[in-house]
Amino acid sequence: MYQLEPLPLDAITDPELRDLIGKAEALGVPGSSFARIIARAPAHAKPFLKALMMSHAEGNVDHKLKEVIRIQLARYAEDPYFSELRSNKARAAKLSEEIIDAGSGDYEDSLFFSEAEKCALRYADQIFLDANKVDAELYAELKTHFSEAQIMELGSFIALHYGMQIFMRTLGHTAQT
Repeated sequence: MYQLEPLPLDAITDPELRDLIGKAEALGVPGSSFARIIARAPAHAKPFLKALMMSHAEGNVDHKLKEVIRIQLARYAEDPYFSELRSNKARAAKLSEEIIDAGSGDYEDSLFFSEAEKCALRYADQIFLDANKVDAELYAELKTHFSEAQIMELGSFIALHYGMQIFMRTLGHTAQT
């Protein structure tokens, strides 16, 4: 397996990128290792990190739900780095490992999740497992629980995080928690 080590922080001279790396570290996700790996391409790293952090830590979808989805996808992608990371915001909100595990398992029968959350988890796993099942019927169900803006937020969040997790898996890193 190919492994690309994170750049030492003192090797990153772009002040905006250094600031983004600090924010990534403070959020806990994506963490500084990922940010320092992609820092080799500063022009790409800066907008990517901004989008990544905004999609995860901001928006109108509950952060704890997004954290469960993020970890669900990382586990599907067999990405040890993002599977192990926990956002500081989710920790502060007392998101438990038991709930995270339920979101990656049989969430449909779990008492931890509302019908809206189950629908969002189904949306995420179907995008990964069988995108053909993400059809008009699933979008209609999503619309009973979420606004169109929230559905687009979830969809773009899923796409961004899943792609990033597949990429990180190829680099063979684990989180340093």
